[in-house]
Amino acid sequence: MYLITVLGNLLIILAVTSDPHLHTPMYFFLSILSLADIGFTSTTVPKMLVDTRSHSRVIYSNGCLTQMSFYMLFGCLDSLLLTVMAYDCFVAICHPLHYKVMMDPRRCGSLVVVSVVISLLVSQLHNSMVLQLTFFRSVAISHFFCNPSQLLSVACSDPFTDDLVMYFVGAMSGFLPISGVLFSYSRIVSSILSVSSPGGRWKAFSTCGSHLCVVCLFYGRGLGVYLSSAVSVSPRMGAVASVAYTVVTPMLNPFIYSLRNRDIKRAIGRLLRKV
Repeated sequence: MYLITVLGNLLIILAVTSDPHLHTPMYFFLSILSLADIGFTSTTVPKMLVDTRSHSRVIYSNGCLTQMSFYMLFGCLDSLLLTVMAYDCFVAICHPLHYKVMMDPRRCGSLVVVSVVISLLVSQLHNSMVLQLTFFRSVAISHFFCNPSQLLSVACSDPFTDDLVMYFVGAMSGFLPISGVLFSYSRIVSSILSVSSPGGRWKAFSTCGSHLCVVCLFYGRGLGVYLSSAVSVSPRMGAVASVAYTVVTPMLNPFIYSLRNRDIKRAIGRLLRKV
């Protein structure tokens, strides 16, 4: 599944960059999302595969902190990019005549840069808070990677600090992006319902259909991970939910966009013929 994830997202990136017809804001954001998905999966899966082959389950503190840092970085970046793509859909449907002005290359680049900077700040702030916590010399985590929630649960410090860290990180990487997505789609739905012809409604909805599927998959899996860690007493269930979130979701994204998008299909076909 890891190879499928990497190859699928890499194929999307190559198709977008090689086809001039796809040099639009929507596909630009899609290529950045694919790059973030590769990083998100590569943060955890290669280490897990190496541990499985070597029958070793040890990770040192520096390695754990590094893995957690990149996990938070790419996870937050995924969430913010989905919000940016929702804004792109909102502008395309609700303000089509001003789309080229509102989503010019400079603004698109700025939105990506801001998303990366915010993700870096959230990741480093989370790491700085974790470094202030106290742990035993050797601890066991019931997970296949250094999951932030699992790591905070084995800390010896005041649990109030742990909860504060989780709530803050959750607000920055989850609540605010979800709020942006919900606002954009509330305006999109309102605009679609105002269209009189069924054909016009379907055309408007098809513009953001793939993105809506990816949003539901990403946040649905994320909610599943949160509920499994908060409600379930079985660490195994939490690990299974995390595998689905970190591996299955990034793997399905290229299929969702390629199967529902004729432009992507054509670009991938032309790319494969060249190869």
